[in-house]
Amino acid sequence: MSRYKDKFSRKKDITPLKEAFEDLLQAYKLKDRFNERKVVSAWGELMGRSIANRTSQLFVREKKLYVKLTSGPIKKELMMNKSKVLQIIEDKFGKETIEDIIFL
Repeated sequence: MSRYKDKFSRKKDITPLKEAFEDLLQAYKLKDRFNERKVVSAWGELMGRSIANRTSQLFVREKKLYVKLTSGPIKKELMMNKSKVLQIIEDKFGKETIEDIIFL
């Protein structure tokens, strides 16, 4: 047990749950994946109900957000405003979460 002492030592002071959860995500290298899931689940909140209702599929692969839309005009509008959509995501979740958006 002494060989793990330095690497996995426990903190002696009290840590808020949010901070402990962040540390856990960092330790297991799950923070990026967790943030990607948060982006997908918050899509309706970020883009509004009209766009969310016309989104048929949404997933993240290799830091790219893939958005499949059922409306051609909304797809075209979002493609023209891609940088604004990326900025909204960056403001909420950080710059390194999503690097590009692909509209399908």
